[in-house]
Amino acid sequence: MSDDARQRSPWDQGSLPENVRAGVGTAIIGDLAFKRFYAKLPEALVIGEGCTMELVHFDVGPKGRMVVGNYCYFTNAVLLCEDRVEIGNYVVIGWNTTIADSDFHPIEPAKRMADAIACSPLGKGQPRPPIATQPVIIEDNVWIGPQVTILKGVRIGHGAWIEPGSVITRDVPPMSRMMGNPARLMGPVSA
Repeated sequence: MSDDARQRSPWDQGSLPENVRAGVGTAIIGDLAFKRFYAKLPEALVIGEGCTMELVHFDVGPKGRMVVGNYCYFTNAVLLCEDRVEIGNYVVIGWNTTIADSDFHPIEPAKRMADAIACSPLGKGQPRPPIATQPVIIEDNVWIGPQVTILKGVRIGHGAWIEPGSVITRDVPPMSRMMGNPARLMGPVSA
């Protein structure tokens, strides 16, 4: 790839995958950004304008779709998407945060064993058991601290503040502050 082509791409490592769109002024930094990007859908990943995605891993499965709004800043986050992850505008995600819209394996022990075999060379192409997924929705103006884990089926309301190290297992009301494992409501976000 020429230096000219590299300068035009929002990804510092080269051209974006064909089904990824990034808005004007967006920067994607890091060689692992698309290492586990298996999405097959058209526009499987859409990132708005003016975003910085520094050392973010976009782990998107074949049927996954992810949308990130405008003016977001994520650093060293892992975004795991088998179904749908939607992130609004002006969202900040801190270091080592993980967002997952799936458990990525069955919960029931017998199905988990069948899944392990299907994923191994012993499986010889047999299909994996169904895996539960639920979309993750993060609304506008949300701050997510470092080391946070956000699990499937969660909606985080507008203006919420998620304290570092929290594990989000249920919906977060707008303009609220959450903390802990599992996270609990600490009160409103102070102005």
